[in-house]
Amino acid sequence: MKHPNLIQSVLIGIVLLHSTTASAVDVSLYPQLQVLISTLHTKHGFAEDQLHGLFEQAEIKQHILDIMNRPGEARPWLEYRQLFVTVPHANRGSRFWRQYEDVLARAQKEYGVDPAVIVAIIGIESQYGRNAGRIRTIDALTTLGLEYPRRGSFFRSELLQFILLAREQRLDPLDIKGSYAGAIGAAQFIPSSYRRYAVDFDGDGRADLMHSRADAIGSVANYFHKHGWKLGEPISSQAYVEGSMYAWLANLDTRPVLTLKQLEHYGVTAVEANRPDNLRASLITFDGEDGPIYRLSHDNFYVITRYNNNRKYAMAVYELSEMIRERYNGGVQ
Repeated sequence: MKHPNLIQSVLIGIVLLHSTTASAVDVSLYPQLQVLISTLHTKHGFAEDQLHGLFEQAEIKQHILDIMNRPGEARPWLEYRQLFVTVPHANRGSRFWRQYEDVLARAQKEYGVDPAVIVAIIGIESQYGRNAGRIRTIDALTTLGLEYPRRGSFFRSELLQFILLAREQRLDPLDIKGSYAGAIGAAQFIPSSYRRYAVDFDGDGRADLMHSRADAIGSVANYFHKHGWKLGEPISSQAYVEGSMYAWLANLDTRPVLTLKQLEHYGVTAVEANRPDNLRASLITFDGEDGPIYRLSHDNFYVITRYNNNRKYAMAVYELSEMIRERYNGGVQ
């Protein structure tokens, strides 16, 4: 799941200085949009004239396409890390944890997910709910669905999900705002994930990720639970490598397939002494100032990449969560 974060804010600010181009959508020029409208009409009961009227109020935003072509995850690891894993960011996370500690404790009890990780996710995604995005979601998804061929089918699917979501939530789709990639709320869920994983955690009868921090917390916990989070298991370990047999391992997927005992045969060991031999791990590397940084990805690390399929993102979540935990336990206000 790709979603926005502090990188989004920086890129949007830069791009908007140079590009404010936008154009209203002419439905007749986009056969794929006509197919989507037909699907919403025949399969979901929407009136075609209302859908035409809706999409004619959407706009193609050039600056969204510019941002998509300048992804923040392309930054070197240490530069990327400095955007999120900072003392001020961790201190805000500790305060957020204290403010919602009862909700986070209930989320851990019901879903078995580490509160520090939930807080870190919301911190990176939306600065603890303070920056959930200012772009109309219908503009973002229409722009990317029609003018971003590389992933157009994905965003058209999300556009359909968004229209369904707006109806379910009894909201005007023209009023909903979020990220340049169509993600919504403090947890920055794309519409399909919103419909599939969002939960009503404050008991008001509605899963509202845009205004309810409790719903955001519960929904992140539910998402991680459904993707296999294992409470109490490690996320990542420091790795020590020797020889040359380990090199091919760094090219494998983030999903762990070998045990620590098996990795030893290739010259890879966990620095931490308390890791069991049967713990699964995958070798991952990051670019450091003095050469590669070697880490081990465990199953919970892989679960974080189901939220955003990027190793830098997952490592930033892990490191920030540990900083937040230290400050929360140490009483930092």
